[in-house]
Amino acid sequence: MTAAPTQTPARPAARHDAGGRGGRGVLSVDPRDRARLEEAPVSLRRVLALFAPHRGRIVVVVGIIVVTSVVGLAQPFLVREVVDVAIPQQDVRLLVLAVAAMVTVAAVTQLLGVVQTWLSTQVGQRVMHGLRTTVFMHLQRQSLGFFTRTRGGEVQSRLVNDVGGMQGVVTSTATSIASNVTTAVATAVAMVALSWRLSLLSLLVVPPAIWLTRKVALMRREVTARQQRRLADLNAQIEEGLSVSGIRLAKTLGTTSHSARRFADTSEDLVGLELRSQLAGRWRMATMQIVFAVIPALVYLAAGLPATSGGMTIGTLVAFTALQGGIFRPLMGRLNVTAQWVASMALFSRVFEYLDLVPDVPAPTHPVPMDPARVAGHVRVEGATVRYPGSARDAVSGVTLDVPAGSTLALVGPTGSGKSTVAGLLGRLLDPDAGRVTVDGVDVRDLDPDVLASVVGTVSQESYLVHATVRKNLLLARPEATEAELWRALGAAQVADLVASLPEGLDTVVGARGHRFSGGEQQRLAVARTILRDPPVLVLDEATSALDTATERALQSALDELARGRTTVTIAHRLSTVRRADRIAVLDAGRVVESGTHEELLALGGRYADLVAAAEGAPATVPVPA
Repeated sequence: MTAAPTQTPARPAARHDAGGRGGRGVLSVDPRDRARLEEAPVSLRRVLALFAPHRGRIVVVVGIIVVTSVVGLAQPFLVREVVDVAIPQQDVRLLVLAVAAMVTVAAVTQLLGVVQTWLSTQVGQRVMHGLRTTVFMHLQRQSLGFFTRTRGGEVQSRLVNDVGGMQGVVTSTATSIASNVTTAVATAVAMVALSWRLSLLSLLVVPPAIWLTRKVALMRREVTARQQRRLADLNAQIEEGLSVSGIRLAKTLGTTSHSARRFADTSEDLVGLELRSQLAGRWRMATMQIVFAVIPALVYLAAGLPATSGGMTIGTLVAFTALQGGIFRPLMGRLNVTAQWVASMALFSRVFEYLDLVPDVPAPTHPVPMDPARVAGHVRVEGATVRYPGSARDAVSGVTLDVPAGSTLALVGPTGSGKSTVAGLLGRLLDPDAGRVTVDGVDVRDLDPDVLASVVGTVSQESYLVHATVRKNLLLARPEATEAELWRALGAAQVADLVASLPEGLDTVVGARGHRFSGGEQQRLAVARTILRDPPVLVLDEATSALDTATERALQSALDELARGRTTVTIAHRLSTVRRADRIAVLDAGRVVESGTHEELLALGGRYADLVAAAEGAPATVPVPA
């Protein structure tokens, strides 16, 4: 059996300082990301393979980024020409050309930016679509055991949050790296071309300015991280406290006041954290504004001093100031690359971990062809042994059962005796560690999963209805079924009158997990869904456990009629429902201890007789020693 992946709390793809209302802020590497990559490193080749089908678009995106950065640098030089030449010399033609060039540069760079965004987002979305669907399909191939070992929220987080966050590798991280590097290099070259003296001054001023801004940003990051954790707590309390199950639990246990106090305390914590977050963000913005004021002020000072001006013109000063202001942001963004890269690789590691899972119940490479319409339904369980991961004993051990086509087998026994495990083997919800299960002589492990689902229909004690209409729930079994066939299935399950009495009939929404209906009604709808599928082998795992006596009797009559001509395996605690079975197998501690008809087992005076006596409230039968 494959162990479940490491379960870690759901969290944002990359943690960053939002920096007030604008700006990207500063990232720092999260220790959890580093730990994740140390535990499960990611091959860069594997990541690049995801983007290989889109390499042409990616090259175009990078080219657009480079062109945009270079074209944008024309603005300061045009400004210098206007200030130093066109205006002082009253050169109207040059002035018009320069101004027109300014507008053209702005329009071209913005249009290129739109194209770049469209292409990069398209690539990111197509890659994420492929990855998302691949992960979903791969997880569907996992066994039931995987989902019992793994939290549902963990699966959803990896499929939605992690895969979604990985889009940033293309649309954010990769493009920002290319843009920041290109802009910083081109701006630095232009600054040197305008004035090497002022460029040397910038080398002294910019680094401490970046350090100061980063220091303030990291202070806010700590507050933001705490705020995110408390928001997660608040969301969890809302989900738990305001769901159908949560409300039912709170009202039955009388914990509504306690839940309200917990919610109020968490909300109160968020008030303080939000105040600190906003104040820290304001400090960050104030620091940046001071930096943006200090840098040009020092440039003006240097340009005005005879020793450092070097005969600089006003136009050159204005152009240089604009360039220096523009180099600050790309340098800050360049510092984020390491954190962005580590965060992105950590996301890939988490998703690849799911993709690398080997299914406990793998689909056959070369399935044996089988036409469900031609299946007779002869079922055999041959020496099946199952032990669940972490268990000290076998759930079932050496179980052998023979169910001839068209006959009925009942499995009875105390709770934990292995009845549902045997039922799971028939539908291949799990595979035996030893032995095998066959239908018409074919090992179920050699059948295509969709074919097996058409051959073996299961109604379990835990009926599940999706949050859709009655019609859509039934059509899951057979999408091409007609309305008349739907009503016939509902009638056979003794639930047609109920559905017909509803204002919207078949189009009634069943609610989350079927809460629109009672437990018995949900089970009858699940039975109708299986009836509609019309499988040659029917497994009823406590199918009538949630029904009252009268409804159970009516449904049992319908199931008896349905069972005619098909193989039926029934599991029931109520022994009255299995008396007429062709054969009854008694399980105890995972082993078949008795087998025979109802009358034969009663006459034997063994374990089955004890179960019957206990159900009827009579003294247990004392077995006669052989």
